[in-house]
Amino acid sequence: MDRGSSSRKILLSGDSRRDSSPSKSDDYKYDSRSLKGDYGSIFILLVLYVLQGIPLGLSGSIPLILQNYGVSYSQQAIFSLVTWPFSLKLLWAPLVDSFYHTNFGRRKSWLIPVQYLIGICLFILSYNIDSILGSPPASKVDGISDKVVMEPGVPRVYLLAVIFFVINFLCATQDIAVDGWALTMLSKRNVVYGSTCNTVGQTVGFTLGYLVFLALESPEVCNRYLRSIPQPDGMVTLAGFLFFWSMVFLVTTTLVCFLKSESLPSKSERDMSISSTYKMLYGILKLPTVQSFAALLLTSKIAFAVTDSGTPLKLTEAGLTKETLAFLSIPILPLQVILPWFLSRYTKGRKPLNIFIKSYPFRLLCGIINALLLYWTKILRSPTEPHFPMYYYIIVILATALHQVSVYCIYVSLLSFHSRVSDPSIGGTYMTLLNTITNLGGSWPGFVSLYLLDYLTVKHCDITGGRCDQLDMQKLCTAKGGKCSVSVDGYYVEVIILTIVGFAWIKWARSRIDRIQSYPASSWRCS
Repeated sequence: MDRGSSSRKILLSGDSRRDSSPSKSDDYKYDSRSLKGDYGSIFILLVLYVLQGIPLGLSGSIPLILQNYGVSYSQQAIFSLVTWPFSLKLLWAPLVDSFYHTNFGRRKSWLIPVQYLIGICLFILSYNIDSILGSPPASKVDGISDKVVMEPGVPRVYLLAVIFFVINFLCATQDIAVDGWALTMLSKRNVVYGSTCNTVGQTVGFTLGYLVFLALESPEVCNRYLRSIPQPDGMVTLAGFLFFWSMVFLVTTTLVCFLKSESLPSKSERDMSISSTYKMLYGILKLPTVQSFAALLLTSKIAFAVTDSGTPLKLTEAGLTKETLAFLSIPILPLQVILPWFLSRYTKGRKPLNIFIKSYPFRLLCGIINALLLYWTKILRSPTEPHFPMYYYIIVILATALHQVSVYCIYVSLLSFHSRVSDPSIGGTYMTLLNTITNLGGSWPGFVSLYLLDYLTVKHCDITGGRCDQLDMQKLCTAKGGKCSVSVDGYYVEVIILTIVGFAWIKWARSRIDRIQSYPASSWRCS
């Protein structure tokens, strides 16, 4: 997911010597500057980034819903492709930068129609989502195993993936427009806070579409914590949630359209054609500094692939319900909102990636903790008791908090470095390039790791002793009164292999990261 396209070209005016080696006094002056005059703009940016995070949050909650339907991990991998527009948006970012109606606004020319389209898509989907998913699966407990009974042909995973891919394509386009608008909406002294608005806004939006939705959709969570009289259903449905946010998108877009004006583009921006933008983009990609940095970005998240994409699914498979998993993440919300603001104090200097280097081994250890937590979850699970002990939930919250700290340390440091080195003469294209490469570096390992989970997992039938990895073999085993038991869990296989890869990667990359941070600002310029 792009929690990443943000901030853009921060305070890069001036000569390259000053940009590449700011003095301590410069940092002090920067810290002392006021937000006066930018509060309204920051509020608007936060609202727009929150809206962007809603579909991203839903894209995270749908896999947990699909897990209840018993879909395979290869199908989950197909659905994970819905976030790829954020990893590919570089392909059409120059179009967003180059085509616009001057009087209406360079960014509003894209922002307004795209957000209307997102609202319309959510509105239409709200009336069709139940038929796409089908009836909720019925679970029957026979004393030995849980058997999921599903309608044939549902859920329609591929159709659902196409729909959310289109919605996220629109969100990625909105992201390009908002990121570019942040550069001119905020004053130069406060443009650095564009990345913070991106981080906080997307975090809040993602949380609403993921954690809050799953909690309010769950009858169990609502009856236990939010109701005095139990009800058979949750407080919201997926259809109702989609309808509500479609209305929010339509109303908010209308207000922004009529109440928020946009400054006219500069002469240099008006003179830049789409062909010159793509040529400039090609020029950026030819820079040795960008190529070296891209190699790091495309490989840095391989080590986290299975723990980031597979752990929530494996925990629900182990008996922790999706609603409980979401509800346990709510205490982490304040940390997710405050942490980016706190970390930004330590990433304003010449070497923001120092935080990345120090946090990387810690995040690898968090992956090992997640694997141990999954193993412990399977041991604690009782076939007769649906709930876990209270101390288990506390440990899950602590493990999640530690993981979030490591995630945001890496994320914020990368955003800050992107902002420091991006060429301010190219609008949003340079920053979009770096963020696109960053997102792609997380998307492709996640897809591959999920897709391989089924193939690396070995199951045997407890009656015949034969392999039952495939669906037809599982049905045959069940027909004979047996049960397919996991002999080798592909999740643990991947965790071990990728953790070793991660420690080898940081040893290889440390000196390269130090060298990249030492390059002067002129080495990142293509003109």
